Formats: sequence, C-alpha cells, structure tokens
Amino acid sequence: MSEPTSQPQRTRTVSWEDPLPVSLAARTMSGKDFFQAIADGTLSPPPFGVLLNMQAIEVGDGYMAFAVEPAEYHYNPIGIVHGGLAATLLDSAMGCAIHTTLPAGQGYTTLELKVNYVRPMTMKTGLVRAEGRVIHRGGQIATAEGKVVDAEGKLYAHATTTCLLFRG
Repeated sequence: MSEPTSQPQRTRTVSWEDPLPVSLAARTMSGKDFFQAIADGTLSPPPFGVLLNMQAIEVGDGYMAFAVEPAEYHYNPIGIVHGGLAATLLDSAMGCAIHTTLPAGQGYTTLELKVNYVRPMTMKTGLVRAEGRVIHRGGQIATAEGKVVDAEGKLYAHATTTCLLFRG
C-alpha cells in the first residue's frame, strides 16, 4: 500500500449567528412568513444551512426551495458529493414546504424520509435546487415530495417525507 501524497491542507471557516432569536421568532410567525424572512435575509439562516452553504431561495404556499453549489468540502472518500447533502436538501425543502402551511405556534418534525439517488453530484454539477411540495396536510400528519435538479432540470435525487405536526 502506498503512502498518501502530501498536499497543502485546505481550510474553511464558518461563522453563524445565534440561532435562539430565530427559533423564538418561529413561534410567533406563520410558517410561510417565517421562511420568507429567512429567504429575504430579515432572519438569519440556521447554522447547519450556513455550514453546508444552503440558501433558501423560494417560498410559497406548500412549497419551498433551497439552492447549493456542490463543493469539495461536500465530498465523500470516493470523490463525489456525499449523499447526505441531497438528503439534507430534500429533508429541508419538504419539511419547510409543510411548515409554510402552518400557523404561528405550530411546528413539525420528520417521521420518515425516503430518498432515491439518481446520479452523483460533483463540483462540476454546478448550482442545484431542492424543491419541496406538500402532497397532503392533515391535522397531525403531513406528506410532501421533493427533487434535486441542476440548472438544466436534470434530476439528481427525489424523495418523499411524512411529518408529524404539533403545537409549539
């Protein structure tokens, strides 16, 4: 077995804002207004979104979209973007799509997430968009579907979710 070649170390510095004020605001705003405030920069994005370089880019009734440009820091050991990035994008887009239908004081949590990976992402993929759309919203359970596509609409992953709705 050969020794790994020595290469300059890469670094990435990430800074975020205190998430507590944002989580407190979530309790006083409708889901749609809350995510619109994050998308337009009125409220800070969550720390995990900053870490992954995800941006909320579109908010609608029962709809949410995020974008990210796959980068080397998203890579797994075999030289492609880790599937967890697509799963995180989809979980976020679908869950937030459900949240856009909720009134102030109501929240949700993911009960089940099913992701289908269609093709790998790399740095060459360019900007991808994760879209989530509500399929059904009941009193306690909601379902949604999502997809990750590139700028030309090429599909990279698709998913479904079931979420539990609750009072904050």
